[in-house]
Amino acid sequence: MTRPRSIRFHRLTALVLGLLLAGGACAQRTAPVTTPRPSPTASPVSSTAHQGQPAPAAPVKPPTSVERLRLSLDAVFGAPAFNRMQWAVLVQSLTTGETLYSANPSKLMMPASNMKIVTLAAAAERLGWDFTYETRLVTSAPVVRGVLDGDLIVVGSGDPTIGSRGGNATRVFEAWADELRADGITGIKGRIVADARAFDREILGAGWAWDYLAAYYAAGVSALQFNESVADVAIRPGPSPGTPAVIEVRPIESGLILDKQVTTVAGGEVDIDLARLPGSNRLVVRGTIPVGSGEAVRAAAVDRPALYFARMLRATLVAKGIRVSGEAGEFEDVYPTPPTEPVRVLLSHRSAPISEIARVQMKVSQNQYAETLLRTLGAQSGEGTAAAGHKVVREVLDLWGIPSDAYVLVDGSGLSRYNYVCAEMLVKILAHVYGDPRLRDPFMATLPVGGQDGTLARRFVGTRAAGNVRAKTGSIANVRSLSGYVTSADGETFAFSILANHFNVPQADVDAAADLAVVRLAEFSRNPQPRQP
Repeated sequence: MTRPRSIRFHRLTALVLGLLLAGGACAQRTAPVTTPRPSPTASPVSSTAHQGQPAPAAPVKPPTSVERLRLSLDAVFGAPAFNRMQWAVLVQSLTTGETLYSANPSKLMMPASNMKIVTLAAAAERLGWDFTYETRLVTSAPVVRGVLDGDLIVVGSGDPTIGSRGGNATRVFEAWADELRADGITGIKGRIVADARAFDREILGAGWAWDYLAAYYAAGVSALQFNESVADVAIRPGPSPGTPAVIEVRPIESGLILDKQVTTVAGGEVDIDLARLPGSNRLVVRGTIPVGSGEAVRAAAVDRPALYFARMLRATLVAKGIRVSGEAGEFEDVYPTPPTEPVRVLLSHRSAPISEIARVQMKVSQNQYAETLLRTLGAQSGEGTAAAGHKVVREVLDLWGIPSDAYVLVDGSGLSRYNYVCAEMLVKILAHVYGDPRLRDPFMATLPVGGQDGTLARRFVGTRAAGNVRAKTGSIANVRSLSGYVTSADGETFAFSILANHFNVPQADVDAAADLAVVRLAEFSRNPQPRQP
């Protein structure tokens, strides 16, 4: 059972304080206590010193507010529970430019989904917030007595938003069917062909693990993407313990072939696991489901996103009364030699601008959207590949003064364990975006807000960081990250990056430590009010 967020937060706060009281906290930095040196013009030593009496002790300068903050953060990140892991942290004031705190800021770390900060910032710089994706229906065939006498080709540019998020999954396809009928087309003699050549056919990111490829968050990328390239797997219990569960995939146009290995049991929780190997449409569904329980639904990634798109378009056209004689297929398979006949555009659809698409990417940490942006950057320079996209990202980072040895870019989402960044790189990107009027407000609007929405909705509740911190989270096995902006009690804005790698303590404790540090930043004041007696 997962503990409520506020309980976990306060539990770690108590843990850190307990370690300090026990004298066990291992601080990474101890602020020096400075004893003032005598001035050359100081008055002579008093006569009492000559009489063998000790001179008065020089006054000890109390630590500044910044020094107290550093000691507080040292206690958080230096707790013995974290001795076997690595933190990389940097906090910079965007008001003064001062570094308030740092720990291993230049060390390369796996960023998880903090990689999305890099991808989005580069995309905003090169594409602009108003960039939209266009999807077109084209043909070279004539229309004869209401029938398109040939293939209908759907040409994609990468739009990731055609699907169920925000409404009916097939609403765009239904609108196309209505427009075709309004133009007098009631039948298609040929096939529905998916032309996704704007991107290459390598749908997965380098370094993605085979054991999670069936998961919705590892859906492949294509220039044609329907419903974020996932389908639902519905599991219902059998009539009695020991009987097979009833399993179906929705929609069947996903192309997934089910290997059903779920058994009905007498009691307990629903325990379902999905597995699919790369390049295969065989989906293994295994586990148990209690008798009498309701339907359980799991989202699974499909194997061929463009073909899925074409199949769903065909099914929708048929459902709307347009007869389609041919099957759905992908351009490279249907046309081994590309046709040379000129085509005409029957209709087109444009997505929402990147400024809106990026809110989904960042707030819910949607991996496919980030991978799409990366390939879009490449496509705009002539090649829709991850490698071409990374070339553009590196050009942007060079322009912003970020050295090439401060990162290793492998995918756009952070799902790969081959990515490496450092805290100072992320803070420099955040600082640059914040200081650029073209980039700042739309970028800030994409970030989850503490205690309010996205992946931070349940974090920072009841603290000064609630409604204040805007930051991107990140999570893969033994990696947690949190980078963004927070405003102090004085109204001073900080950019921060907190990266955690190689831990073997509960993930919730690592999150709570990062949250506690951010709360300390939100509470920080350069001019604290004196305590009342």
